[in-house]
Amino acid sequence: MHVLITGGTGTVGRLTVERLVRSGHAVRVIGLDDSISITGAEYRTCDINDYATLRKQVEGIDAIVHLAALPHPSRGAAEHIFNVNCGGTFNVYQAAAEEGIKRVVSASSINALGFNFGVIPFEISYFPIDEEHPTQTTDAYSFSKRVLEETAEYFWRRDGISGVCLRLPFVFDPENKARRRFGAGGQEHYAELLALPADQQTERVQAIWAQCAQMRQERTAEKPRPKPGDQPLTPEQEQAIAQRRMVMGATNFWSGIHAADSAQAFEKGLLADYEGAHSLFVTQSENRAGVDSEELLRLFFPEVTQRKRPICGREPLVNIQKAKDLIAFKPEYSLD
Repeated sequence: MHVLITGGTGTVGRLTVERLVRSGHAVRVIGLDDSISITGAEYRTCDINDYATLRKQVEGIDAIVHLAALPHPSRGAAEHIFNVNCGGTFNVYQAAAEEGIKRVVSASSINALGFNFGVIPFEISYFPIDEEHPTQTTDAYSFSKRVLEETAEYFWRRDGISGVCLRLPFVFDPENKARRRFGAGGQEHYAELLALPADQQTERVQAIWAQCAQMRQERTAEKPRPKPGDQPLTPEQEQAIAQRRMVMGATNFWSGIHAADSAQAFEKGLLADYEGAHSLFVTQSENRAGVDSEELLRLFFPEVTQRKRPICGREPLVNIQKAKDLIAFKPEYSLD
């Protein structure tokens, strides 16, 4: 199969390229950097918002993996995020339609739900979260991922392009020190929390949600993030990271995925036998907090009493059954 990968040089793209090349596929990668070469794959410089150039890159292609996007609310002004993520996605699907390509697999995000980066909170209806849960996006990045999913559905209706939009959570890259540090899960902090008396547990969780509310109000996620250095952190910095990690853990429902498993999901999304446009959650096999999932819900979401099905042990609070059924996705790596 001749596969085009947009944005194939990032964390997910790099491992997806390697996996597809190992499987014997001919891979063409497009991106913005004109100084890149990729072992085993062809690399061409192309901006997905330059439609004429993009249209040439899909010639002779059988399927597309679409990863090119601004990956975080801090990467640009709202209008820029919309232009790149939404306009670029439409261009990719339009070029695929004109070329007669019938399979496009795209990177959506757990943020398509709208709970994590959203500036206005909303009530979670039930656990485990699945693709049927109502969405409520109130930040440009999360909205752009919902638009991506709607774009995929539009081109399925209009041109019969099948594919999945993978709702990726935090992607753990063992080669990236900063992401490894922030994405480790902070399991020791949850163990410490559970060891506290009940009243102190409640007080601590309330402080975490108060910080979350402040971050929403101040739109912290939209502000430029300082690049972490290699110097040891002070105890105060470690404490601040731990607190923010617990905030992000709660708003992402303690989900994550190893970069290698994300590559697995993209390959299976290309090759599985199905039709239609589908949004799929994919995560690791256990929650990142390292404690019983119902204990997490008791502490952080006591008001959400509805369960779509029983939640056992440390299993994810985001349901990946649809991905298992449709594309045979099965997480193979832990985030430790």
